[in-house]
Amino acid sequence: MKTTVEISDSLLRQARKLAQREGVTLRSVIERGLHSVIEGQKKTTRFRMRRAGFAGDGLQNDVRGASWDTLRDLAYRDRGG
Repeated sequence: MKTTVEISDSLLRQARKLAQREGVTLRSVIERGLHSVIEGQKKTTRFRMRRAGFAGDGLQNDVRGASWDTLRDLAYRDRGG
């Protein structure tokens, strides 16, 4: 299939030099590049956050209703925070 693509002059010069060095066509260099990008996308897996829930009834009675500042201070107590 034929198509028209705009490529920066410097990138096209580099691609032509590469094709000449390797003794292949410019088309071959461009197709290899596209294949490489597409394969790279296939190997990339989406980030999935693990479930971090736990069993229980929520906050302990002595901190239920406490402010976020209080909860944060309790969480970092004795940890240099």
